[in-house]
Amino acid sequence: MAWLILLSLILFGALLVLVEVIFVPGTTVVGVLGLIFTFMGIYYAFLSFPAGVAYTVAGLTIIVNIGFIVYGFKSGVWGRFALKQTIINGTFDGRLEGLEEGQKGMTLSDFKPFGKVEFGDKIYEAKSEGGFIASGTVVTILKIADNKIIIKP
Repeated sequence: MAWLILLSLILFGALLVLVEVIFVPGTTVVGVLGLIFTFMGIYYAFLSFPAGVAYTVAGLTIIVNIGFIVYGFKSGVWGRFALKQTIINGTFDGRLEGLEEGQKGMTLSDFKPFGKVEFGDKIYEAKSEGGFIASGTVVTILKIADNKIIIKP
């Protein structure tokens, strides 16, 4: 009966580790449960069997689990989850083209400190330098930095 319990714990733990590595990599819950069951099996081996047998069981169990992990990495499962492309575009590329410091515009909404402002025939979101600016005020671009427009009355 002791061997049945021992083998059940270790095999169930090893199978959970294998499932983690091959079928659901990255979830860690299944793998952690597998390691817990595996260590419970090793602990049970030390409680129920002589030290020599328990050390043998522990060694074989560790070898099997490491073998499953190595197999998972060599099987290419992780390649399906790896990012292989690089994003080269920015979110607002070209959005502020044609604007320059010192350019005049008209606020379309109250700035508290953010609001809408019109430069030329385009509407932009901007930030006021000092705080509140009423709607319909003529403003000047103070600074353009990090895709942000800073204005002053």
